[in-house]
Parts: sequence; structure tokens; C-alpha cells
Amino acid sequence: MMRRTLAPVWLTQPSRFAGTTPRNAWAGLAALAVLLLATLLVFATPSPPAATRTPADRADDQADVVLYETIIENVRHGGHYYAVAADAMRAGNYPLKPFVTFRLPTLAMVQASVPHGVVVVLLYLLAAAVALAWYARLAPAFARPPPRIVAMALLAGGLMAFVQRDLIAFHEIWAGLFIALSLAVYRPEGWLPSVAFGLAATLIRETAGLYLALMAILALFGGQRREATGWMIAGAILAIALAAHAHAVADVVRPLDPESPGWSGRLGFGFFIRTMTVSTALILAPLWVAAPLVGLALFGWAAWRDPLGLRVLVLLAAYAAVLSVFGRLDTFYWGLLVAPPLLVGLAFVPDGVRDLVAGARDTRRITVKRIIR
Repeated sequence: MMRRTLAPVWLTQPSRFAGTTPRNAWAGLAALAVLLLATLLVFATPSPPAATRTPADRADDQADVVLYETIIENVRHGGHYYAVAADAMRAGNYPLKPFVTFRLPTLAMVQASVPHGVVVVLLYLLAAAVALAWYARLAPAFARPPPRIVAMALLAGGLMAFVQRDLIAFHEIWAGLFIALSLAVYRPEGWLPSVAFGLAATLIRETAGLYLALMAILALFGGQRREATGWMIAGAILAIALAAHAHAVADVVRPLDPESPGWSGRLGFGFFIRTMTVSTALILAPLWVAAPLVGLALFGWAAWRDPLGLRVLVLLAAYAAVLSVFGRLDTFYWGLLVAPPLLVGLAFVPDGVRDLVAGARDTRRITVKRIIR
């Protein structure tokens, strides 16, 4: 006897959990409950330093942003990127070793070469491109206009930090937008634009290189060898850029310059939850509400029966692991790399939960009788 698949609630196609067996449905509900409980680990995680939001304290509240703005201004006035970066980092008591403590010069060189107003326009255009690309990708997934509007409102919540002019010199802002755009334009039959935007993200912030690796692995597992090759070529370009970057940094670093304390914070899953709450509109909600919503968003991405849903879920899970193991309180901004699409996962929750509950309540059994004549 075939299990009857219920009509979708919001989606045009049934969720990944539609038609599942009672045993698997109960396992899925149990996993969801564990995930939601795990999000409460956020209360055992220290908070990043709070910002005062007063103009006089901006140098303390946004020390990294002020550092990047100083470097851009000095390059704009004729300074050599690596020399002025080293001087600014020494003045701010930043570590200069290893070479990855220096940001790649891409963003600073671009921003130093054009007026500030043009940079602001470029940021807004990139954010608008992300929104339009995601609308084009998500619209066919929803059966009616209301859930489409909800999905786009959730995307706007994920983009809240990415349209703040005060953060325009922050590398993760631009890299996160390019990753979001890369995901939105991804098609198995037309992956080249996705690779190009992914490479742009990594040339701004090398920690986005994990995204290239994950997409290459998923392409290999999906039997897309040409696509996997494209992602690996992008990774090779990043490796060459990093080698040149390391060589340039070595020319300006002095023997007595301070070294980074390392990246082994081991703050746990709660730290990932906290980074997602402070990187999205969830920062406006009480933590006891915001934290479970992050867990529900992860569940929603798992529920969407679409290759993109799996890719976003894998990306979020990978950065959750990185932040949990390697993140420090002062590196919470790593979460910005994957924050833009996170909340959209909430739009897939109604169908996913309904299908799991329906599967768990399906107690129909098949009775086999042997008739002897």
C-alpha cells in the first residue's frame, strides 16, 4: 500500500519529508527537538563585546572597520597597501603573524580607486542583485504570493547588516553578499556564474574558500565532474593569490611583530547560534526567541526538496562547525559569510513540520495473509 502524500501547505512541491515512514518521521521530529534544545546552548556562550552606539566611541565599537577605513584612506593617498596595512595594524596593536592576519588587498584597492559615494552605490546594487536573484530562484518554489512575500521578508532580515554604510569597509559584508549571489544563480546546467561570484567572495575574504571546497565536493557527489572542475580551478586561483599575498606580507613584517593567539576558541554550537542572531534581524528579538528560530531555519533548509536547499544546509552546517571549533569572541563576524540566506529557511518550516507530523501519525499497517486452498 502506497503512503498518500498530502498536498503542500506553502510549496509547489512536497517537502523532503513528505511520505516518510512513521519510524523515520518520529526520528526526524526527535532530531528537530534535539536541534532546538541545542540552540539553547547560546545561553552558555559569552557575548561579543557590546557596542555603545555613540559616535565618540566608534573607534572602540568598530575597531576593525576603523582599521580598514584607515588603510583605504592611506592607499587612496598613494600608500602601498602592505606597508600602510602593517603600519595601521601596529598602531592598533593588531597581530601581524601569520600572514592571514592581513586581509587580501582586493577590497581596499577597489575602494581606494573610486569615490566613497560610488562604493556605497556598488554595495546597494550588489544587495539589490542578491535580492532579485533570490526572488527569481524562490518564486517557483511557493504556490501563492503570500509565502513568496514572507520568504523575501525573511531574506531582507538576513540582509539587514549588509546595507549599513558604516560597515562598507568590512570584508565579510562584501564576501557574504557574493556567496549569497553565487548560491542564488546556481544551476546544475549553468554553474559558471555561480563559480565566478564564489571566486569573487574568496578574493575579498579568503575564509570564503570553504564555500568553494563544499561546492566542489557536492558537485563530485552529484556526478557533475565539469562543474567540480570549475570549483577546483577557482580554488587553485585562490591558492595562487594567497601565495602571492603571503610573499608580500613577509616583506613588511618584522621579527618582533606580535603573533595571533590562534584560532581555537572551541566555544561550541552555542557560539554559532549567537553569531547568527547578531548577524541578522534576529538581533532585534529576545535571545530565547531568536536562538530557536535559527534552529528552525536550519530545519527548513533541510526540508526543501531542492538541490539548492541541500547546498545551503551543508554550507551553514560547515560554518557552524568552523565557528564552534575555531571561532573566538572577536571573530564572531565570520558568521556574516553565510548569514544572508539563513532566515529564508523558516519559509520551508510549515511544510516540513506538517509532513513529519503526518508521517508520525500514519499508523496504517499492511497485513499479509496466507491463504491455503
